[in-house]
Amino acid sequence: MKSWSLRGFLLAGLALASAARADITVGIDLATTGPAAAIGIPSKNVVMMWPPTLGGQKATYIILDDASDPTNTVTNVRKLTSEQRIDVLVGPNTTPAALAVLDVIAESKTPMVALAANASIIEPHADAKRKWAFKMPQNDSLMASAIVGHMARAGVKTVGFIGFNDSYGESWWNEFSPLALKAGIKVVANERYNRTDTSVTGQVLKLMVAKPDAILVAASSTPALLPQKTLVDRGYRGKLYQTHGIATPEFLRLGGKAVEGTLFPTGPGVVAHGLPASHPVKKVATEFVDRYEAKFGAGSVTQFAGDAWGAWMLLDDAVGRALKKGAKPGTPAFRAALRDALESTSNLTVPNGVLNISASDHQGFDERSRVMGIVRDGKFAYEGEGKSK
Repeated sequence: MKSWSLRGFLLAGLALASAARADITVGIDLATTGPAAAIGIPSKNVVMMWPPTLGGQKATYIILDDASDPTNTVTNVRKLTSEQRIDVLVGPNTTPAALAVLDVIAESKTPMVALAANASIIEPHADAKRKWAFKMPQNDSLMASAIVGHMARAGVKTVGFIGFNDSYGESWWNEFSPLALKAGIKVVANERYNRTDTSVTGQVLKLMVAKPDAILVAASSTPALLPQKTLVDRGYRGKLYQTHGIATPEFLRLGGKAVEGTLFPTGPGVVAHGLPASHPVKKVATEFVDRYEAKFGAGSVTQFAGDAWGAWMLLDDAVGRALKKGAKPGTPAFRAALRDALESTSNLTVPNGVLNISASDHQGFDERSRVMGIVRDGKFAYEGEGKSK
């Protein structure tokens, strides 16, 4: 990382003398330390695997760590846009951080490909701040419908909910609760906790008093373990669901037996080798997984790693088309052309789905981007297609 970062800053500094330059400069903001590090580190691993070109043009990558703090994210992105004059931002990879930098990317008119899931990052597109925002992970609504469909097929009649006390948890509540109601599943408890909490005993006791058939933990990374381990320790025996934010080796390692049998929606890349041969993403997903795990070990791939590789594939496709418009990297005209190219991405298969991005959809995935997974024998395994009932 160090050599790439130094090279990036040197070239960006020289670019101050002349706005246009030869290289495509990509700023990358990730949470590689702090509570969200289990998400950010796989993303960083993949960035270090990115090819040295985008759209046939030489590329410079500048990686900064925000330490899982949205305040740091804003500082990082202001530096990247104002001092380094990046052509595009990749990241951040937490929802609060991505929301925090919307003003910065709008002011600098710099396209952002976020690695965070919440749809509020990109909607509504009538908002000028979100005109420049795109994202790789599936919208929560798509994943929530997979969970509800699975619950309905499994005969779940009552469900408890516990989620982060921030925009991630609130988004999941807003997406999941109406879908559950529509499917005839009664939500009998709704609890919240903070990412840095060390105990959720009070919330768990309330959940257990309600005696739900299943419980959804709307959290991500290793902080998602706290409610589940507490529930298991207290003797809860119903079905346990998590979101697509849990698919990291750390979740399995730290969760141990407490996470066995956990059900969760995920991008195809996490369970690529278990997909049926007919799945439209299997070829691209397995190729990426094999490449990643050859470098970082069997079972090391995550949803977030797949999203980071998908970000490179998206930019590679869009940069090539933007360069044909004649604008030079390092200029406002090129950033605008790149934004427009991202918005016209069509039928691009990446490890976690097939992208069709438009002015009305800055994410672009459909049901081909999700399957239901299960923790089986200490590994993430394919459980099903995750189609709604």
